[in-house]
Amino acid sequence: MMIKNIEQKIRLATFISLGSFILCLCIVATISFFAYGYVRDSRKSIYILDPSGTPVMAKQTDVQLNRAAEYRAHIARFHSLFFSLVPDDKFIEYQMKQAMYMIDESGALQYNNLKEKGFFTSILSSSAVLTLRTDSIFLDEKKMYFRYYGTQKIDRRSSTITRSLITEGNLKDLETRSDNNPHAVLITRWKTLENRDILAQEKNAFQ
Repeated sequence: MMIKNIEQKIRLATFISLGSFILCLCIVATISFFAYGYVRDSRKSIYILDPSGTPVMAKQTDVQLNRAAEYRAHIARFHSLFFSLVPDDKFIEYQMKQAMYMIDESGALQYNNLKEKGFFTSILSSSAVLTLRTDSIFLDEKKMYFRYYGTQKIDRRSSTITRSLITEGNLKDLETRSDNNPHAVLITRWKTLENRDILAQEKNAFQ
C-alpha cells in the first residue's frame, strides 16, 4: 500500500513538474513575441531635431507602401531629362548622361538614333527650347509595365510647336539606391509609340 502511494505521489510530482515546465515555456514565448513586436515598432520611430533643437519623433514607413509613387516619379524624371532640353551642347550631354543612369540600353539606342538624325544639332542651330509636361502615367505594378503620356513644347525663334508624346516600357527593381538612381528602378524595353505635332503657331517676326 505504501509503495502504491509513493508511486502515485511520484507520478503526480512528475505531472506537476512537466505542467510547470510547459507553462513556463508558454509564458516565455508570449513575452518574447510581444517584446519582439515592441522592438520592431520602436525601430520604426526615429527622432529628428527641429531648427530650435527640440527632438521630434518621425515614423519610418515600409518602402513597398510608396513603391508605385516611386515608380511614377522615376518615369517622370527620366522623361523630363530626356525631352526637356535647351540649345546648349554641354547641358544636353549632361541631361542625357543623367537619363542613362535610369534606363537600360534601349535608352542609349534611342539617343543614338536621334543623334544620327541630327535632332540635337537642330536644337542648337535653331536655338530651340524643349519643355515636357507629364499628363499621366499608366502603371501596372504586377506586370511592371508603364505607359507615359506627355505634352512637349518646342519653342523656336520663328514658331512654337506642341507635340503629343506617348512612350511605353517595363520596370526592373535594383538592389541598391544611388545618387544617380535614388528610386532603385531601371526602365527597360523603352520605346516611343507616338511623337506627333498637334499644334503649330507662327511667331510675329516684328515682336
